[in-house]
Amino acid sequence: MKLPFLIGRALFGGFFLYSGIHHFLKSDQLARYAGAKHVPAPDLAVKASGIALMAGGASILLGLKPRYGTAAVIAFLAAASGSIHNFWASQDPGERQNEISHFAKNLALAGGALALAGVEEPWPASVSALRSDRGAKTVWRVLAA
Repeated sequence: MKLPFLIGRALFGGFFLYSGIHHFLKSDQLARYAGAKHVPAPDLAVKASGIALMAGGASILLGLKPRYGTAAVIAFLAAASGSIHNFWASQDPGERQNEISHFAKNLALAGGALALAGVEEPWPASVSALRSDRGAKTVWRVLAA
């Protein structure tokens, strides 16, 4: 695991962390959209999913308990893909294509999260690695590689 893993992890985790923050910054708009998609308790669903996204993204970004973080991300993607991006229910061809694209993107993101869930812990250049007996030497060795 070298620098590309660290950069990829930062981009991947950062994406979900930002998405979770966005759920709180735009919660009214997202709740209206979720309500239109017949999500039960849309206000609560948006806030709960925002928490899951922030926790999962931060976990992946920092490498702190990343299996829990990837599980949170996968759970969000599984729920959102079926309920929000239900392309099979759309009659409008343009809307249907848009939802297919989002559904496929979520599938790919879930695949990435599953792949990361399989990486042995502690992850290189992570909070967990700093806590281990290898400590900061591991971080510098990864960054120097």
